[in-house]
Amino acid sequence: MKRDYPEHPIIGVGAVIVEGGRVLLVRRDTEPLRGEWSVPGGMLELGEKLRDGVRREALEETGVTVEPGEVLDVFDSIFTDGLGKTQYHYVLIDYLCRPISGEARAGGDVSDVRWVSLEALPAMGLRESIEQVVRKGLKRAGS
Repeated sequence: MKRDYPEHPIIGVGAVIVEGGRVLLVRRDTEPLRGEWSVPGGMLELGEKLRDGVRREALEETGVTVEPGEVLDVFDSIFTDGLGKTQYHYVLIDYLCRPISGEARAGGDVSDVRWVSLEALPAMGLRESIEQVVRKGLKRAGS
């Protein structure tokens, strides 16, 4: 499926991986968020169940095996080009996840991974929607 200038929105899944009051973030190495910090995740594959997609994407991008829990958020991520045409359109479903095994390392479509505390979030320069879901995940995991 074509990711840029798609005919239909693309379903994506995200893993808000929380352990010990920290969240695992990845630095994107592909567009549309190249160079930005985000949660691990990506496009759902045809025939793949949502939670299986979360597990796969987390493992591919971070080397960490996770167990997805509750859905934290569902939102649109739409990017337009200079002419106002929709270049990317994702419907993203982010899950709160707990790590089961593995050591965090960059893989797949990311250039770096980092465990980040709540206090360090502002310095990461996250998009508002990403920071909100990360804060929600940290809060839920701490409850």
